[in-house]
Amino acid sequence: MAITSSTQTAFDVPKLVSQLMAVERRPIDQLQTRVSSHEAKISSWGTLSSLVSTFQSATKTLGGSLEKLAATSSDTGAFTASAASNAVPGSYSVSVNKLAQAQNLVAAGQASSSTAIGDGSATTLTFEFGTISGGTLTDGIYSGASFTANGSGPASITIDSSNNTLEGIRDAINAANLGVTATLVNDGSTTPYRLALTSTSTGETQSMRISTSGGDGSIGALLNYDPAGTQNLSQTQAAQNAALKVNGIAITSATNTVSDAIQGVTLSLKNTTAAPATLAVARDTAAITAAATSFVDAYNAMASQMKSRFAYGSKTTAAGALAGDGTLRTMQEQLRGIFNTPATGGTLTALAQVGISMQKDGSLALDSGKLTNALATNHSDVVNLFNSPSGFATRFDAWAKETVNPGGLIDTRTTNLKSNVSNFNTEIDRLENRMAALERKYTKEYTNLNMLLSSMNTTSTYLTQQLSGSSTK
Repeated sequence: MAITSSTQTAFDVPKLVSQLMAVERRPIDQLQTRVSSHEAKISSWGTLSSLVSTFQSATKTLGGSLEKLAATSSDTGAFTASAASNAVPGSYSVSVNKLAQAQNLVAAGQASSSTAIGDGSATTLTFEFGTISGGTLTDGIYSGASFTANGSGPASITIDSSNNTLEGIRDAINAANLGVTATLVNDGSTTPYRLALTSTSTGETQSMRISTSGGDGSIGALLNYDPAGTQNLSQTQAAQNAALKVNGIAITSATNTVSDAIQGVTLSLKNTTAAPATLAVARDTAAITAAATSFVDAYNAMASQMKSRFAYGSKTTAAGALAGDGTLRTMQEQLRGIFNTPATGGTLTALAQVGISMQKDGSLALDSGKLTNALATNHSDVVNLFNSPSGFATRFDAWAKETVNPGGLIDTRTTNLKSNVSNFNTEIDRLENRMAALERKYTKEYTNLNMLLSSMNTTSTYLTQQLSGSSTK
């Protein structure tokens, strides 16, 4: 009798388990695909939110610029100017005769900046500010003058053994914010170190009076200063108001920034004039045109991204990340509604009337000449077209707020997407735990099966050998 033996081939357990797990993981793969899709949508909404915010900012800037006026000086070396919305357009003659300046005082020279002055006993150093009147000034010293305090009250510091050097006095004055700036000047002489004091405010009411009390008198001998009495410091520059004329009218100012001479105009004085200069106040069409250009550019960038991300795609182009999204469709419809609804309250009702027109591809284009002409001939209605309750800037701003603010369209849509992603990831984690257990199960089962097959093969071989031996006897 013929004996036939057969051997069972062992399984490749890792390969087999891997193949089985690939099938088992399909639900996880599908969830991960959905997570990736949702994250792409969230990213797209983030981009669109930024573009809507940029458009909103450009809209506000355009609306605000319509009332903007430009103030132009014919002599910028003498003064420059800026105009607020309440300025009156026109031409003004401006002469600058004096600039406002702060009083400067300087003390007698000392041989060292770090040597103690006096015995260090406490000395109160007091500053007052006011106006010097009358008298004569010779080599920095007043004779026959009077001093009238300006009512701001005195300010004091203490000089003692911790700071009774020129450097210490300087630092103490500066640290106290008394309205005085102290510096040290080296004049190169045998006693070169001189304490220089400057009022931090310009104008004739900011002259200084300095007094001391206590101590051994050494600080007073250096710093006491009364324009109507003892003057141990000399004046190197007098406190002075600015003096100018606007259309022949004399004006004084305590500072070189003059904001109340011409309605809505702030003058910044820089130098005196040899002859009257001209100040022209007019509508700032350059700023308005720049703002309108930014508005058009911001809208086009936003609309282009909205269009491409909403597209379904074709054989040659990929679908947008937000293809067919209902929220994005709502935003687009709302924008079309704003463009198609006329403004009320003026003769201008559509953006095209001021040179901002819709193109066939859905983008905007600006005709700056048409805008400039509308501003020149019908400025109030241009303002109404944008800034009235039914104006386009007003409505675009409201739309942007409803779109990007917390609880708005984009925020709500993004919150829902993020919630879905969180749920997907929770389910993925649950399935991953199941997959790990299942992989261990498969590995164990097929490993045991291999062991069984090995045992069966061994038994088969033994039986074959036994049967073969019996048949030969």
